[in-house]
Amino acid sequence: MIPAKMKAMAATAFSLDAITQHALDVPVPRRGDILVKVSAASLNYRDLAVLSGKYIPGLPMPLVPASDACGTVVALGEGVTEWKIGDRVAPIYTQGWHDGLPTVQQRTRQTLGAPLSGVLQQYIAVPAIDAVAPPASLSDIEVATLPIAALTAWTTLQEGGVKPGDTVLLQGTGGVSLFALQFAKAAGARVIITSSSDEKLTRARALGADDTINYRSNPDWELAAKEMTGGRGVDIVVETAGATLSKSLAATAFGGFVGVVGFVAGPEATISLRQLFGPLIRVQGIAVGSKARFEQMNRAIEHHRLKPVLDQVFALDDAQAAFKHMESGAHFGKVVISGF
Repeated sequence: MIPAKMKAMAATAFSLDAITQHALDVPVPRRGDILVKVSAASLNYRDLAVLSGKYIPGLPMPLVPASDACGTVVALGEGVTEWKIGDRVAPIYTQGWHDGLPTVQQRTRQTLGAPLSGVLQQYIAVPAIDAVAPPASLSDIEVATLPIAALTAWTTLQEGGVKPGDTVLLQGTGGVSLFALQFAKAAGARVIITSSSDEKLTRARALGADDTINYRSNPDWELAAKEMTGGRGVDIVVETAGATLSKSLAATAFGGFVGVVGFVAGPEATISLRQLFGPLIRVQGIAVGSKARFEQMNRAIEHHRLKPVLDQVFALDDAQAAFKHMESGAHFGKVVISGF
């Protein structure tokens, strides 16, 4: 029995303190839609940026945040044949982006968690074509970590052409970096990872990292990374910090690749164009990935029996605490919300 009302956690202002519980109408699936009962969701740095008010200013309130979820199909809109009641699904982050490059409309208007309503609610309705079947080997909590963090890591390494023997440099131990660590090792690459915490670096080594750099005690980490490769430089950088782009370029080998996926250290970066021209480095912005890439990634996760790295699981009612925990930077891996 689907209720008329549902519990949702929504922000009434651009502040983590403004996240409170609301009773909203359960959405009615339109033609081509599925209604999904959410079982778990996960948080991304983007969610913090959205709630700061600086990433997409002017969003109407109240706003249901977060983009990544796993759930079960409980109702079908007219014409839906690809799913049945009881199927597990994960909605794609950029609704409508199925393969190739997304349109400007899809990138700016059709992303879950802003400007579209997010997933911190008991039920969501999405187009049936905009959901994927998750890996059977993962729990709902684990599946909920995949749509942004895992797919961003996967897309970056695919665009970088990762292959056995490559060296991949990762920044920090958030969700994207730890997924990239697992995907890179599965591809036969060597991994160097940075962090300001020796304890987190020890944990990264346990997950398979070959070399680690504490960027707080070694601020010239780009030189350390280059030294670790015998002066050649790394083949691929997963740039999650943004403001450190110049250092990433300095660490990259001739003909290498830097995938810019985030801006946790700031959205502005100053570089010398000689860092691009001389070593012929390719720099590319990464915007998560398409549905086709999501399905490709899921097959790889299933084949290699990979498991997402979970930091802490919060109840839906404790969503505000989950956001503040992520904001503190204390997490290692994915912060998840369950108990819908």
